[in-house]
Amino acid sequence: MERKHMSAFALYQTLSVDDPPPATKPPGQVAEKKKRKRENGTNKVNTFKAQLKPERKKMRKKLQKAAQREESLKGTAEDEECVNGDGEALDSLLADLTKVNNSRERASQLFQWLISPIPAKTFFRETWEKKPILVQRKDRDYYKGLFSTAEFDRILRQEDVQYGVNLDVTSYTNGKRETHNPPGRALPFTVWDFYERGCSLRMLNPQAFSSTVWNVLSILQEQFGSMAGANVYLTPPGTQGFAPHYDDIEAFVVQLEGKKHWRVYNPRTDDEVLPVLSSANFKQAEIGKPILEVVLEAGDLLYFPRGFVHQGDCLPDAHSLHVTISSYQKNSWGDLLQKVVPAALEIAMEEDVEFRQGLPLDYLTYMGVQNSDKDDQRRTKFFQRIESLMKKLTNYSPVDAAVDQKARDFLHDCLPPMLTPEELASSVQGASARWESGQVVDAGANITSQTRVRVLRAGCARLCSDGEAVHLYYTTDNSRVYHKEELKSFEINAEHTDAVEFLIHSYPKFVTVGSFPCDSAEDKITLAELLFERGIIHTAEPL
Repeated sequence: MERKHMSAFALYQTLSVDDPPPATKPPGQVAEKKKRKRENGTNKVNTFKAQLKPERKKMRKKLQKAAQREESLKGTAEDEECVNGDGEALDSLLADLTKVNNSRERASQLFQWLISPIPAKTFFRETWEKKPILVQRKDRDYYKGLFSTAEFDRILRQEDVQYGVNLDVTSYTNGKRETHNPPGRALPFTVWDFYERGCSLRMLNPQAFSSTVWNVLSILQEQFGSMAGANVYLTPPGTQGFAPHYDDIEAFVVQLEGKKHWRVYNPRTDDEVLPVLSSANFKQAEIGKPILEVVLEAGDLLYFPRGFVHQGDCLPDAHSLHVTISSYQKNSWGDLLQKVVPAALEIAMEEDVEFRQGLPLDYLTYMGVQNSDKDDQRRTKFFQRIESLMKKLTNYSPVDAAVDQKARDFLHDCLPPMLTPEELASSVQGASARWESGQVVDAGANITSQTRVRVLRAGCARLCSDGEAVHLYYTTDNSRVYHKEELKSFEINAEHTDAVEFLIHSYPKFVTVGSFPCDSAEDKITLAELLFERGIIHTAEPL
């Protein structure tokens, strides 16, 4: 049966009615409860609520009007959002993508869906890292099923959502941005009360709780070659949750429900173009005039590069739910060179006597800030020597090793792959080993030289060397919570490195275990069993 549209406020009203009234407590228990609240730091939260109390009636009227307006339009808007958040189009797309044989091609197709109708090649050539772009679709169902307010509420009720870790409660009024997180778990009773009083809700890692968001991000990370993250923002009508600021990530704002008014501003200076770090909060007078001002409606997309100042606020007649998909944090040439240069210097000083020669005896008398205005030929000669050594340093730069360091960081950041039904059935996670009738049945991988295998994803494993040993780093045991687990790796025997490279480079083709370039049939099967047990490879057919 088709479910009716339900706004955030209407959902809150339903929950409020269903919640039983608090039980009356004896005066002694009430006093003790107040004491505990003071000890737990909740007085700050109560103070904030008291500050909002004079505005509560005004806000409630706005929300009630919005709810009444939506009720009057529900006949034409019933298909805007299902309470359970189901989205047939997205479900169908993700199902179709499971049939794509190559995970990199899968990522390319999903990214094309995200920014459609802009061709991906055009986007990366003309827009990426350069300027904001807006996609208005007039299709409120385009992103339907990715996330919903009802999913937000389900997570609050069923999952261990912690303030400050998984959820932020924020407000931005009269030019002041505040966070109002109480300690402990975020429960619906308190969270929806904050929302009703005009606070925005930011879920920091929805991929830890939503399988659909996890699936989408785990696919997209192969498109970027960098971690793909997400935050979900739920904002009440007529409010703003965050001050103007810029971020250190490439941002794709995906409007899911309602609408939101956005203003985007150019980087204020050349130093803030593609910044290394996110900014502090700005005042309106510090950011000038917007270069883009638009109202995003459900199904629309807004992209802006890192360094572009932005702010979003809700109109009085509608709430807003959007997810910001982000990537490319600390993924610049400079970030790579931070790994290359120190290693290059270490190698150069070991191998080249010119880097070990002593500085001039009197260099302190003409170099340094206090001598920077001096017209001294010795300064010119000193800079020429530095320039010569810097050019020579490139000869000692271990670029591949530095790239491997970046790759290890990326593998640690990665979400684990969400397996398709076929991958599940043909991987260690779907192996048929079990306890049955008092004994273990189907234990062991039963891999033979004729078994066809391949790595689970194009980027799920990488060989790296520290100069002494070779390790295989992999993502299949990662957590959906960022860096909850240490980076996973194990040492590869020298005689197995060629076989692992062969497997990685053969993707997406399946190859027989017997084709591994190992010395013996036993080595081939031993390696295949090891990789299968770690979830790095799967078989063409279930074992």
